[in-house]
Amino acid sequence: MDRHFDCLIVGAGIIGLAHALAAARQGLRVAVLDREARAVGASIRNFGFITVTGQEEGITWRRAMRSRDVWAGIVGDAGIAVHQRGLLMCARRPEALTVLEEFAAGPMGQGCEIIPGHMLADRHPGLRSDLAGALVSPHELRVESRDAIPRLTHWLQRAYPVVLHTGVAVHSVESGRVHSSAGVFTADHIVVCPGPDLRTLFADVIARRGITLCKLHMLRVASPGFPVRSPLMSDLGLVRYLGYAGCPSLPAVRARLQDEQAAWLDDGIHLIAVQGSDGSLVVGDSHHYADSPDPFQPRAVDDRMLAELSAVLDLPSPEVVERWVGLYPSGPDVAFTETPMPGVRLVMVTSGTGASTGFAIGEETIADMLGLSPPPHGEPS
Repeated sequence: MDRHFDCLIVGAGIIGLAHALAAARQGLRVAVLDREARAVGASIRNFGFITVTGQEEGITWRRAMRSRDVWAGIVGDAGIAVHQRGLLMCARRPEALTVLEEFAAGPMGQGCEIIPGHMLADRHPGLRSDLAGALVSPHELRVESRDAIPRLTHWLQRAYPVVLHTGVAVHSVESGRVHSSAGVFTADHIVVCPGPDLRTLFADVIARRGITLCKLHMLRVASPGFPVRSPLMSDLGLVRYLGYAGCPSLPAVRARLQDEQAAWLDDGIHLIAVQGSDGSLVVGDSHHYADSPDPFQPRAVDDRMLAELSAVLDLPSPEVVERWVGLYPSGPDVAFTETPMPGVRLVMVTSGTGASTGFAIGEETIADMLGLSPPPHGEPS
């Protein structure tokens, strides 16, 4: 086993793979170490929805735009199917439609279109006829995460000097050296992407950053019998996605949601529904926070998510065919990068936006480590 590389990546989730790609594109020999035999974590338990519209204004939005472009550039070579494009942000209430109109008129609404409710059914069959309207964004794309991450991993090893070592647990990191269950690896550049592991590596930094864990409920629903052309969101997403925070009418939406859907807000529920090639819908999600979240999935939370789905789609009795729980690190920042020692970077996305922003963050980190000019989409965190 070769034990010396130009760059070592700890963690083979989407953030680790994004850094491996960025390093390999700079001509570095890269090894990725991961304790699992295959991808089983947050990177495959999500929607595979590379979300741009609604991301926080500034660097997060720019990172999402750049990451979307990277995804679009590699899916063909990697054999990753793009199942949907764009976003349909549905407004159930007139107040929500006003927020979407304000957003569309702003700088991050470029390319977006507002469709009034009476025109939705003709353009998007399957939506409920009582919706106030919707914002259509052209920016997003959607892959099937449980398929895309393994394909991305295999493609990196075929196309670049990237080596993956699975079943290797990393115990400690120092400048130039990684100590693991498979022995010591060395490299000039080391990037640690621990995902939801808050205690093994650099626990002091993670604790200082105020990082905890977020548990989310996810469902797969049987095909509704009609195509859902774009990923769907609804009013609840307006109060969770920071990109809408500056819209003057948002407080009115928040007040009405608090009055009508307080239980949904308490569970951190907002609707995302995406469709796969078999017609089934991945639906979610909820947000519950704890240092060690319990593994259980109360039915009441799932029922609220399904009720929100049925409030947007003409699907009164969704049939759930699969349920699972996701887990990701959460903190006061969208993401952060720290240098705990020379030649080592600790990188965490602490907002559930890894698939949407990770490729851009990887480019920033590697450029910073190599002393290169930062990429044009933004400065390192």
